[in-house]
Amino acid sequence: MPSLLHDVCAILCDARGKAYTATNAAMVDAYWRIGRRIVQEEQGGADRAEYGSQLLRHLARALGEEFGRGMSVANLKNFRQFYLTFPDAGKSYALRSELSWTHWRIIMRVENTHARDYYIEETARQQWTSRVLARAIETHTFERLLQPPTSAAPSNQIPNPLHLLKDPYILEFLDLSERSAPDERQIEDTVITRLRDFLMELGKGFSFVGRQFRISTETAHFYIDLVFYNYLLKCFVLIDLKTKKLTHADIGQMDMYVRMFDDLKRGEDDNPTLGIILCADKDETLVRYSILRESRQLFASKYRLILPSEQELQAELERRHILDWPSHQ
Repeated sequence: MPSLLHDVCAILCDARGKAYTATNAAMVDAYWRIGRRIVQEEQGGADRAEYGSQLLRHLARALGEEFGRGMSVANLKNFRQFYLTFPDAGKSYALRSELSWTHWRIIMRVENTHARDYYIEETARQQWTSRVLARAIETHTFERLLQPPTSAAPSNQIPNPLHLLKDPYILEFLDLSERSAPDERQIEDTVITRLRDFLMELGKGFSFVGRQFRISTETAHFYIDLVFYNYLLKCFVLIDLKTKKLTHADIGQMDMYVRMFDDLKRGEDDNPTLGIILCADKDETLVRYSILRESRQLFASKYRLILPSEQELQAELERRHILDWPSHQ
């Protein structure tokens, strides 16, 4: 009996999930078609702005009597914008069924076409909730990638590390104040406590391996702050936390860690180890004229413990774009 009950429950849950997915896909398609029909009707009006406004009010009032408040003027405007944002849906491509209407409503506010495609792909592949998606857009995840992808890579192809790594990393979820100047151990402890959120910020494919990970030679022991493995890149990723401005010594230390890890820990099927120096600040001139310029295994990224304003983040991204070093293009 317990086995039968378990199996029947599993069947019903599976059917419920499929029914929800099918219903969601049908409603998203319906909203797109409603948006298209509204646009077609508006294009026949003499004065589009005035005619469109009157049209939506009359339509919402008529639909509300039969379908309730779900057909409000605000929603009809969203349907119209949905079609205008994705006018080729149903022709050159289909709307991803993995995304709910809430997902689409968030994504269609993104102006950059490449960024929209990225968020659609990541939401579908990573099964992002609408909350995770909204944070990704708010923190400009696409723009913070060291090299944003212009198209989705085939699932069987190893991605470019530059398409996964970011600068800066936004760690506001740690609830640590920049004014209190937390030390490296405090940040590390909090990262472990909020590991799930940290993995989300790192991006797709990361799994946690260990903290204060020891690697030993014949003469000495060394401890790496955080070690991860990325199953998409098929390599280990080492992270060294620095609460001060990036220095030559920091770069040299990470270079040594990566070389040692490749020699002592890297498996036969693993790709070369990557090292990220996560620092409070960095001098782009130092980055340009150091080993970071040529290395494809070493990276230096800033971290922010608070959510920067739109203007601050935009300025940061523009500064990084201007000073990007050639080997990371």
